[in-house]
Amino acid sequence: MQNLRLASKQLLDWYAASRRDLPWRRTRDPWRILVSEVMLQQTRVAAVIPYYERFLQHYPEAKDLAAAPEQEFLALWAGLGYYARARNLQRAARVIAERGEFPVGFEEIRDLPGVGDYTAAAISSICFGLPHAVLDGNVLRVLARAGAEKGDIGSSTVRVRLREQAQRLLDPRRPADFNQAIMELGATVCLPKNPQCLLCPWREHCAAKTMGLEHELPVKLSKREPVKLAIELLVVEKEGRVLLRQRGPAESRLAGFWELPEARDLPSAQRGESAGTFKHSITRHDYTIEVYPAAAGKAPKGFRWFGWEELEALPLATMTRKALALLPTRPSIPVSS
Repeated sequence: MQNLRLASKQLLDWYAASRRDLPWRRTRDPWRILVSEVMLQQTRVAAVIPYYERFLQHYPEAKDLAAAPEQEFLALWAGLGYYARARNLQRAARVIAERGEFPVGFEEIRDLPGVGDYTAAAISSICFGLPHAVLDGNVLRVLARAGAEKGDIGSSTVRVRLREQAQRLLDPRRPADFNQAIMELGATVCLPKNPQCLLCPWREHCAAKTMGLEHELPVKLSKREPVKLAIELLVVEKEGRVLLRQRGPAESRLAGFWELPEARDLPSAQRGESAGTFKHSITRHDYTIEVYPAAAGKAPKGFRWFGWEELEALPLATMTRKALALLPTRPSIPVSS
């Protein structure tokens, strides 16, 4: 871009007229911004909103989450996925509560558990007016197209180059608005597959558009093919209760969460007809899950019976929530898509 000041002004004017009304944009409270940014990592805005509002009803301040039992806050998080985020958020809350206040400087915010450069830049600019440019997936895409960057945006060299470009573009007088504006542009206009170039405030500055490369950029080298797996889950009922097992500490990804047994866990269970199948993806694994109603005798070691009314208060694995949703006669349990 030749005229950075003009480009920055056009983006800010566009944002003022086009910004979405999102709950975390109605506050500059750093705790609430931290919660929103952590929840938004790898999760769609529409899915986050109800979780964000419910979570802050329970934990309006960092000290509230700092003192919360793990099973309680995991139950509120259940369905959002990437549960290490929730545990890191509690660790950050404990640091904040021990300090007695939210850290103000970029480096201090960056030192909070689970906080990286992007989140620290977002909080420091939005809450404290510090001139640190954000660089997330949306911003990378916008900048790669605007500058016709032909390198792999997954490489550290290209990311450093684009981060420097973002910092040059940043309006130091309005860092909060600028950072949110460029993220909004990537989220709503400069889309991955069908960029809405006619609606873009930077269409006259965009080198990719000028060169006809808006559909080819950014370059992101293909990842390894996902591993495909099949699982059979059993919904074992007895006297109005359902059988679940809790993942142990060694099962770090979902430690503490409750889930339905797999068929291999209960080889002697009597199955009914299939209740259906669904797809589920976790990082590089694509699962096809088939769900069967089943009957069994005593609960094996490591399993417990729960009444259906108790499930809402438990941290249930998303795969279990999806499986239970296939049973039309049972209470609805929210599932984040």
